[in-house]
Amino acid sequence: MRFLTGAVLLCAALFLSATRPASAGEVTLVPREDGAVEIGGRLLGFDGEVYRLDTIYGPLAVNAAGVTCAGAACPGPGAQVTRIALSGSPALADMLMPALIEGFAAARGLVVERGAEGRDRLFRLRLPDGGPLRAEIALASGSTGEGFADLLTGAAQIVMADREILPEEIDRAREAGLGDLSAPFRRRIVALDGIVPVVAPDTRLGDPADGLSQAALLGLLTGEIADRSGPGGPEAPVTVHLPGHAGQGLRQLPEARVLGGRSPVASARRHGRAAAVATAVAADPTGLGLARVSALGDAVQVPLADGCGTRLLASHQSVKTGDYPYVAPLSLYLGRPRLPRLARDFLDYLATPAAQIAIRRAGFVDLLRDEIPLGRQGDRLALAIAEARPGNGLRELKRLVATLGGAVRLSETFRSGPRGPDARWRANVAALAEALEAGHFDGRRLILAGFSEGSGGSEASAVRARREAEAVRDAIRAAATAADYDRVRLEVAGFGDLLPVMCDGGSGKAGPEQSRDRPSGDWARRLNRRVEVWLR
Repeated sequence: MRFLTGAVLLCAALFLSATRPASAGEVTLVPREDGAVEIGGRLLGFDGEVYRLDTIYGPLAVNAAGVTCAGAACPGPGAQVTRIALSGSPALADMLMPALIEGFAAARGLVVERGAEGRDRLFRLRLPDGGPLRAEIALASGSTGEGFADLLTGAAQIVMADREILPEEIDRAREAGLGDLSAPFRRRIVALDGIVPVVAPDTRLGDPADGLSQAALLGLLTGEIADRSGPGGPEAPVTVHLPGHAGQGLRQLPEARVLGGRSPVASARRHGRAAAVATAVAADPTGLGLARVSALGDAVQVPLADGCGTRLLASHQSVKTGDYPYVAPLSLYLGRPRLPRLARDFLDYLATPAAQIAIRRAGFVDLLRDEIPLGRQGDRLALAIAEARPGNGLRELKRLVATLGGAVRLSETFRSGPRGPDARWRANVAALAEALEAGHFDGRRLILAGFSEGSGGSEASAVRARREAEAVRDAIRAAATAADYDRVRLEVAGFGDLLPVMCDGGSGKAGPEQSRDRPSGDWARRLNRRVEVWLR
């Protein structure tokens, strides 16, 4: 038997076990060119592009373009309809993915027919005027954890996730033969959302514009602070509203980041959907909850305060740049590396400007690159001046302005997670590498400006910040192998603890009253330690 170049591929157990069998019968595959070599076996599946057979040589995958199928078990024309099942977070299943499916269909000249089957919402894509069916996409809305469970049973090929995959989910997927779902190529970030504290428009818990420090927010959510009121008003007992069903731990939800491993107050009222939290809080004058920016409804967002006068709100810009601490990337985890052609086309569509516009219209933060002039960062410059160290502090600020003056900040910002570069860090590298290779920055300077938390002294902070910027530069260079670096200058600079997003107490300038209100550490330091990208 001769080997068919480009037609036969050895297939891993993962690849086969994730495919729903089309038939248990025997088939014979014959090459279209000369027909001299035949491959026989039991048909395991067909996705419109590849036949998967169990043969005497073991499992094989055969490219359908190079063969014809003979036998009663050969799939008919209807078998070439692409069927994709996605399961997971309601944030994607109920709002985001339907909008993206509609946009994808319109871009390909297809019409969408909506339906339902059990708990699945079905989207059938076909040619206009009653033409043939091309794809059927099923969306199961539950939770991210349920999405990974459906992946293990074969009920879904893609997980819709509003949080990072948990270590035990990685282990179970590997044991089930699905490989390493934590690998970068198995995850696609689709959009961004923010987790924010909210109160009612007629709240009795004080003026929302005053904001909440990290200590106050944690105290209210955990029950350590039970009462709160505005100046001169009577104390009001706080009712905490959180997402998730009764008895469900927050660990399975992105809101867990706000609590940092601490348990919420036992009396917290739970709501099955993020939107339900905002609705309940808006109707409760003593309510405080954690809601999503994409589903605020009538609830009022409470700024995060640092004791230095800075107030952080989760805006389109602060979520996209990561200058707000509680950002929830919305992702797709791929159950197997190779998906049917139409599914791959859909994933490619998600990176297009048309898809990004649909994401924004659905109420989420898109991934398009934004440009932010230095002049629009007056609050940070004012804080930098107020926090400047005695001696060379103002001189360093002048160096910063001289370096970045006339430049615009790009929304790609690098902040490493607890275990090093995370999915957003890597996605930013890929986006900038693609732009460099496409020549989008030709004739200009790309400045990677490193900043650090306020500790270790100004000189040590600057060295540490520059080292972070150099790591980002090296990663971009390694990814952008086709870029012409004679046409663009890629520079690094380290500015230490200048231009903080929030004050973190590192300068030691705060008085006793300010120090009590300042974040406990991780909140502000995580924001301040970053590498920004500036274009000049």
